[in-house]
Amino acid sequence: METRINKLLHMLKEKNVDSLFLTSKANIFYLSNYYTEPHERLVAIYLDQKDDPLLILPAMEKQDAVQAGWKGALLPYTDDENPWKLFSNYIKQLKRKPKSLAIEKDHLTVDRYESIKGVLPSTELIEGKELVSDLRLIKDKEEMDTLKHAAKLADYGIKVGVDALQVGKRELDVIAEIEYALKKEGVREMSFSTMVLAGKNTASPHGTPGLNKIKAGDLVLFDLGVVYNGYCSDITRTIAYQEINPEQEKIYQAVLRGQEKAIEAAQLGKTVGTLDQAARHYISAAGYGEYFTHRIGHGIGIDVHEYPSLTSENNLTLQSGMSFTIEPGIYVPNVGGVRIEDEIVMTEEGAELLTTYPKELQVIE
Repeated sequence: METRINKLLHMLKEKNVDSLFLTSKANIFYLSNYYTEPHERLVAIYLDQKDDPLLILPAMEKQDAVQAGWKGALLPYTDDENPWKLFSNYIKQLKRKPKSLAIEKDHLTVDRYESIKGVLPSTELIEGKELVSDLRLIKDKEEMDTLKHAAKLADYGIKVGVDALQVGKRELDVIAEIEYALKKEGVREMSFSTMVLAGKNTASPHGTPGLNKIKAGDLVLFDLGVVYNGYCSDITRTIAYQEINPEQEKIYQAVLRGQEKAIEAAQLGKTVGTLDQAARHYISAAGYGEYFTHRIGHGIGIDVHEYPSLTSENNLTLQSGMSFTIEPGIYVPNVGGVRIEDEIVMTEEGAELLTTYPKELQVIE
């Protein structure tokens, strides 16, 4: 953790930024190894070029942060104390006030933005998200090992879901079996709401599972992931239940081949945008371009969706240590949809797939 903080302080110095104020759960964990869900309470890390790193947190979690490995200064507060007032007193004791403060604009509420301005009225507040995103972009060996284990658990979740399919069973019934089985494997939380969609519901990329009953001839789409030691996994598989019609099979094969094209394009030195372009070109040529309505994938790590966004216009160069998903999909209203998603890490040898559950077309009896 100290190495990460030192790297971040070095980046601040390079960009001539005095200080940084972080409040997002993911960035707090990345720099402290302290994993918490703060709810409405303030948890923040304050970094300054001239002073020790400071962690602001509820007093009841002070020992948790210490046990997690935090070695910087602590500013604990009780529920009847105002953390902003305590932070203001802390700032007043410093030898100098920061001229600039980087913040996470996409995470900070207006209320908290105004609270910071109240503490540091003459300090310039600037966007700081990219500073930490750039640091988190390249995963080290320990992070990669954690991602691999999280991916294995996601593979297992898909297997449980496929094995649970029965005529008349509802989407939510299958989800309950998946999550129960994963709980027994030690999974405390999913990385997002588990998705099981059947039949025409699969035509919605982010559909809402419900009491829809599974029947013969349905496509069934599974999208799930787990959190393991603070890191997320993400996998999508689509299967056919008992039978499949020619149109469904054509859609499936277009998605599968499109994904293969994107994975082939994932080479060190190529741009992120080439992955999206490779899949999109194939799917468009197959006649389904208008039904591929989202990007090819997203970065993954502590957050299930993190930097970079794998859009066709992204010119970021693929580097060893990057982790992301490749997940093309085709969604035809009143017919159904198919998405196939794998989690990838870039290594010196090229792209390595972390999720390995079979993805050749399966017709489950």
